[in-house]
Amino acid sequence: MYLTYKDLKLKLHPQVYEPAEDTFLLAEHLKVRKGDIALDVGTGTGIIALLMAKKAKFVLGVDINPIAVELARENARINGIKNVEFRVSDLFENVEGKFDTITFNPPYLPGEAEELKEPIDLALIGGKQGREVLNKFISQVRDYLRPNGMVQVVQSSITGVEDTIEKFIKLGFSVEITAKERYFFEEIVVITAKLDESS
Repeated sequence: MYLTYKDLKLKLHPQVYEPAEDTFLLAEHLKVRKGDIALDVGTGTGIIALLMAKKAKFVLGVDINPIAVELARENARINGIKNVEFRVSDLFENVEGKFDTITFNPPYLPGEAEELKEPIDLALIGGKQGREVLNKFISQVRDYLRPNGMVQVVQSSITGVEDTIEKFIKLGFSVEITAKERYFFEEIVVITAKLDESS
């Protein structure tokens, strides 16, 4: 099964999160700059990493799901994109170095640990409150950013957008909502947090 988005052809897998409204909202509003070294956390099919690779010098895509990593590698091959690498990592666990741009489309459904039965569940369930994975990401992300680095997170209003903004501001970021779209039971937003060199 394949999905076509812009000029990308993406192979899909039932155990890997299929690009949806949240993915496309982030895709439309990516702020990656020419020559950036970029990191895509929770890469899934690799769609965001592959889109960033068109501008960035190099992109690393990581995912906790080994099936996603294999799929993303295959999607890079299908599209002939070479300046990208994919590896298995639980957030920053297997990541070293610093990046100009970091993107993350976190899981945000509330759920218990015992509900994580299939690899796909890791892309959906973000912890008891639905935002534990996101909180962990925010608490660590600054260590992986270059001066003037930027983070883009896509988030649902279900898991508290204000809370995310507050956490970034406390860590010395300037924050803006770059895009928002309303769906029948939630609003999806793209949050862009920039690290101020002085902070």
